[in-house]
Amino acid sequence: MTLETERLTFRRWQDADADILFEYASDPELGPRAGWPPHQSVEESHTIIRDVFGGDTMWAIVLKETSKIVGCIGYLPHGMSNIPIGEAEAEVGYWIARPYWNQDICTEALRWLIGYCFNTMHFTALWGDFFVDNPASGRVMEKCGFIDTGQETTCPNLLSGKDRKVRVKKLER
Repeated sequence: MTLETERLTFRRWQDADADILFEYASDPELGPRAGWPPHQSVEESHTIIRDVFGGDTMWAIVLKETSKIVGCIGYLPHGMSNIPIGEAEAEVGYWIARPYWNQDICTEALRWLIGYCFNTMHFTALWGDFFVDNPASGRVMEKCGFIDTGQETTCPNLLSGKDRKVRVKKLER
């Protein structure tokens, strides 16, 4: 499986990425849209890279033109998901730094992740959820073929926004 698209490459997060992650994740508009509080220090960003982004299911999104990280994308398999899913299913998640919003980067990255999840990981379905007050995230899923399930719930596993409603979408193979 290739780790690139026309404009993007995907790579594992590295300790050296803590400064750029902090630059983006300290933005008070970004984290709450994705379910986490703004980062307060580079050390906190380093801890997130090690403890959250460091596994085999998360990638830094890198813009080929500049070789700069612009966001993060990944999946949570059954047992790690924020919502109830089946054993052969995964929940997708992503964020893009504010300077790169409205450039279809997230849509391009999600299309890549869908291919990876279905063709490499052989999941039978993908799930996504977004805060109802962040419809742009839901539009990204719609562009990639996700269907609204009509379900709204909360995600008690989130670091922030545990009591905020999320809308659930699904994409089947």
